[in-house]
Amino acid sequence: MVKLSGGFQYSRNHQRITSQDPASGPGLFDGNGKLLGSASSPIQIWKDGDCIEQSSTDIWHSICASVKAACSLANVAGEEVSGLGFAATCSLVAVDADGSPVTVSWSGDTRRNIIVWMDHRAVKQAERINSSNSPVLQYFGGSVSPEMQPPKLLWVKENLQESWSMAFRWMDLSDWLSYRATGDDTRSLCTTICKWTYLGHAHMEQLNEKNSRDMEACGWDDDFWEEIGLGDLVEGHHAKIGRSVAFPGHPLGSGLTPAAAKELGLSVGTPVGTSLIDAHAGGMGIMESVPVSQYEEKENGKEAICHRMVLVCGTFTCHMAISRNKVSIPGLWGPYWSALVPEFWLTEGGQSATGALLDYIVENHVASPCLANRAAYQSTSLFELLNRILESMMHDMEVPFLAALTKDIHVLPDFHGKRSPIADPKAKGMISGLTLDTSEKQLALLYLATVQGIAYGTRHIVEHCNSYGHKIDILLACGGPSTNPLYIQQHADIIGCPIVLPRESESVLLGAAILGAVAAKKYSSVDEAMKALNAAGQVIHPSEDPKVKKYHDAKYRIFQDLYEQQLSHRSIMAEALS
Repeated sequence: MVKLSGGFQYSRNHQRITSQDPASGPGLFDGNGKLLGSASSPIQIWKDGDCIEQSSTDIWHSICASVKAACSLANVAGEEVSGLGFAATCSLVAVDADGSPVTVSWSGDTRRNIIVWMDHRAVKQAERINSSNSPVLQYFGGSVSPEMQPPKLLWVKENLQESWSMAFRWMDLSDWLSYRATGDDTRSLCTTICKWTYLGHAHMEQLNEKNSRDMEACGWDDDFWEEIGLGDLVEGHHAKIGRSVAFPGHPLGSGLTPAAAKELGLSVGTPVGTSLIDAHAGGMGIMESVPVSQYEEKENGKEAICHRMVLVCGTFTCHMAISRNKVSIPGLWGPYWSALVPEFWLTEGGQSATGALLDYIVENHVASPCLANRAAYQSTSLFELLNRILESMMHDMEVPFLAALTKDIHVLPDFHGKRSPIADPKAKGMISGLTLDTSEKQLALLYLATVQGIAYGTRHIVEHCNSYGHKIDILLACGGPSTNPLYIQQHADIIGCPIVLPRESESVLLGAAILGAVAAKKYSSVDEAMKALNAAGQVIHPSEDPKVKKYHDAKYRIFQDLYEQQLSHRSIMAEALS
């Protein structure tokens, strides 16, 4: 199920805010950023090898149903909603001049007009784009990913000529949702900068000249599009990919159109804010969630936010850190100007499979069905059951600390490629230390080693950022895996930083709600809304036991060695086949 979210705000006797996410439910928030209610609706997805597709029509219908359900469950009338914002996965949507779907599928099925973010059909196109050495690539750590939009667009042009000629608009999913709701084709700085190669700093220069936050799209590098074979997208002042671009939260058009308002069960003209990518909405919903404590006291004013890294955990993990000054880091995406917090530079790292990897490891083990049945019988999650098994093993085996159970098993978690700080979509997962054991205890060890492998990947990203000028010493985490105490404690111990969890678990929804709040002018800026609506919850501290640090330092070296071995093996086999 794809993750989507939209935020909308409403008032009764006091201010309230709402946001929408069919994966975890549209959420209604009050003026203090507290979640009041939610609902959910499933979304169809088609998978065929590297091709993963969805339907914008299906997604819109799901959104309309879940918005109405959320309002009903919270006992809120549609006319009480005062603002709406959308966030969605960075998936590519194709529509014709009438707004009807244009297929992006080999099947020709017109419903399938979305190439999902994790689709890897465009690996070869990405490689060709990266070989161009365009100056644009310096804002993507030196290379674009096949998960970004230029490679996907190039794939469609080269493989689906009829669809290419029919498409009138190519849009990020969250921008399409905003467009579907308002009829305003203004794109978000977040989506265009992070996934389309729009140069936000060019936007900044125009802002300085004209003092406007709603600008014509001046950040497209036409030479780049011409060089990679997509020069036709430059035509009509970039009409197909975005003539105008605005800050997230900027009010779009005249708000909800009559048709969209009727479908959503809301009022005509309800303000809608320019969108965010879902992970970035999570960043906006948590970035200011640090408690007033020693962590903030040692920092000065606006620089405090520059010491933080946000981990938005889900199917994959997105790592986001911001800075006042431009920091270029090889292997990490960015720096992106104003893609998350206005007038700050965003550095973005990521792991392509984290929550999805844990699901894969657990569900494909022979002991999984029995464990799943027991978890259901005990009304708990399978992961909680595995955590209990590990605690029992630690005591039975008399190991000094839980992490030490995995001294003989090591996992390189790149099962869906390596995103950062080394961009290698061809990377594969590796497991060292397997035996013929098929017991529940062996599954628990494999699960723990996988969690640790994911955390070593995050440590690699944090260390890489700090080596290039960031000063990250606090992590903020949100999303499904972050609610797992073992997952989050292993991350704290391995990275050596305290990790703050938000008061409200649905940070993506809250970030989307902030867009609606700003569009409805409940707050003068995104910064003000974040400070008002973000709130800290639990703080997880790293272990103070020096033996724990020594242990993880050793496993971290093995984590790095596994990838080096893979590169060596790849070279050996390439030579053999040459």
